[in-house]
Amino acid sequence: MTNSSTQALSVLTVPAFHDNYLWLIHDGSHAVAVDPGDAKAILAALKANGLKLTAILLTHHHADHIGGVPELLQHYQVPVFGPRNESIAAITLPVGEGKQIDVPGLALRLSVLDVPGHTMGHIAYVREPSDDEPTWLFCGDTLFAGGCGRLFEGTPAQMISSLGKLAALPDDTKIYCAHEYTLSNLRFARVVDPDNLALQERVKTETDKREHNIPTVPSTIGVEKATNPFLRYRETAIAEQLVSAGRLDRVDTPLATFTALRLWKNDF
Repeated sequence: MTNSSTQALSVLTVPAFHDNYLWLIHDGSHAVAVDPGDAKAILAALKANGLKLTAILLTHHHADHIGGVPELLQHYQVPVFGPRNESIAAITLPVGEGKQIDVPGLALRLSVLDVPGHTMGHIAYVREPSDDEPTWLFCGDTLFAGGCGRLFEGTPAQMISSLGKLAALPDDTKIYCAHEYTLSNLRFARVVDPDNLALQERVKTETDKREHNIPTVPSTIGVEKATNPFLRYRETAIAEQLVSAGRLDRVDTPLATFTALRLWKNDF
C-alpha cells in the first residue's frame, strides 16, 4: 500500500482482486472508502492504519466496485453515497452532477460529475485544490491511465462528453482511477499513436514502476492529454492510423474516430 499525502488528508491505495485499486481518503483517524469492492482489503487497511470508516463513496454499480459494501456496513453504520441514476441497494444518499458532498468525519468537500458511458449512471468525485495539493479526481472506470472504460451501457457520444468534462479539469489534477490497466492501455496507445514522443517516454516510466511493483496510479490530466488516445482522438494522425489499420474507412468525424478506437481496443 502507498500513500499520497497532504498536510491534512491523504489517499491510501488499497490493491484488491487482480488489478483493482480501492481508495481510502483519510486524515489519520477517519476515512472514507471509494468503490470498496473487497471488504476484507478495506478492513485490513483500516486496521493497519488505525482508521475508522465514516462514509462510503460509489461511482457505479459493477460488483468489483460495490461488492464489499454489505460486509463493511456490518462493521460500520455509515452513509453510502452513490449515483442517483443507478439501482444500488446499499446507497443511502443518491447524488449526481451539481451536488456537493461534505464527507462525514473529514474536512473534505467533493463535487459530483455525471460521467455516463461505461455505465449509464456512472459518476465521478472531485476534490478542489488545496494550498498544498492539486485537484483530486476519483473517476471509477470512466478514465484510466492511458485508456478509458468499455462502453457496457452508454454510447461513444456519451463517453466523449464524459471524458471532455474530466479533461477540462486542471492539468495537475491527480486521477485516482480504479484499475492497474496502464501498461496494457499504453501498448494499444503506441499502436494507434506511434510517433508520440511523450507516449514513448511514458511507456518507459510506467514500465519501470511496474517492474518495481509501484502503482502507475494516480496519473494526471496533463499526462493523459499528452498520451492517452481516448483524449487525443481528434488528432489527425490517430484517425489516419485507424484508416491504415482498416479500422476506419476514411478520416471522418471525431465521433467516428473515437468509436473506431474504442471498438479496436475491445479486441486488442
